Amino acid sequence: MNAWLDPVYLLFLLLPLAALSGWLLGRGFTARSSGAKVTELSSNYFRGLNYLLNEQPDKAIEVFMKLAEFNRDTVETHLALGNLFRRRGEVDRAIRVHQHLVSRSNLSEGERTVALLELGEDYMRAGLLDRAEALFDDLVAMNAHAPSALRHLIAIYQHERDWHKAIDHARRLEAMTGESQAATIAQFYCELAEQSRHHGARAEARAYLEEAFASQPGCVRGFMISGYLHVEDGDWDSAVLAFEKAVDADVDFVPEILPPLLDSYARSGQMERAERFLRHVIERYHGISPVLALTHLFEQREGKKAAIEFLTEQLRQRPSVRGMMALIDATLDHATGEARENFLILRDLTRKLLEGRAMYRCSHCGFGAKAHHWQCPSCKSWGTVRPIHSVVNE
Repeated sequence: MNAWLDPVYLLFLLLPLAALSGWLLGRGFTARSSGAKVTELSSNYFRGLNYLLNEQPDKAIEVFMKLAEFNRDTVETHLALGNLFRRRGEVDRAIRVHQHLVSRSNLSEGERTVALLELGEDYMRAGLLDRAEALFDDLVAMNAHAPSALRHLIAIYQHERDWHKAIDHARRLEAMTGESQAATIAQFYCELAEQSRHHGARAEARAYLEEAFASQPGCVRGFMISGYLHVEDGDWDSAVLAFEKAVDADVDFVPEILPPLLDSYARSGQMERAERFLRHVIERYHGISPVLALTHLFEQREGKKAAIEFLTEQLRQRPSVRGMMALIDATLDHATGEARENFLILRDLTRKLLEGRAMYRCSHCGFGAKAHHWQCPSCKSWGTVRPIHSVVNE
């Protein structure tokens, strides 16, 4: 069921209409005509609510529009209607309702700012970001619903990839509410660093990374970008140090960090250090990625038999489909006849188990993805997309 059709939400949303009905009933009208209007209003209200609860939104909206016409001064009724239209995807109708409210001369300042905030959200939903930005800027200047307006502005600047404005408004939000925006600001600086790096402006990228670390000293993404900058400079020792710091900052990002880190170990001739580091990571991280990396090192140094023995022992402690697939691949070279055919069948089955599986999940909204994203594509939270730890995943 859609969120806007949820009965609890709808009851809360339509409380203003119930209040209107109760207010009219409580006025003690004595005239028959007035009593008839009150009875009709109350009946229509409950009829409209019944339509909503029975998932007949078109009929419900028709009823509530008549209720709004009955008393044009009821701001809450129009706000509720506009909200319903927007949640239903009828953004044009929501805009008209809220524009009509804003144009009224008899609104209080508080009612007008609420209507402006709703209208700004309508514009955002419609993709009219320039209009939304102008409205939210006005609300911030008026210090009316400023935190909400600032959050919407930050969302707009993120969408437009205007990271400098996003940083400025995040700092204003932090100062206004006391809520730390350090991690988000660090991500914005990392976005700027990535842009500079891709354009070959490595000194500028490092300057942005300094700002990221000033905001969040343990910024794992900042350490990773720093590692890539050292790789591009051919400074393998510094790259190793940066990637190791990234793992220390947040071990959950091991699957993303290990490939460039292992390459840096190899290029700097530090494979003993690599083995020590991987053994240390295995104690802290319960996924399969560092086990597979260490298995590969054993195969290179001691041969396939030692690698198979190590991987087999690890799989007893941490069962993994990916690990099983690696074990099957390692034993195929020595298998013949019927045994080899069975291994091929098992490998095909394990591959099918992994196909199409989400390897990452957002801890904020539950969005699943095959690849890692620093910003969740669904809820737009930063740093919340992490590896899924299960037998079939990491």
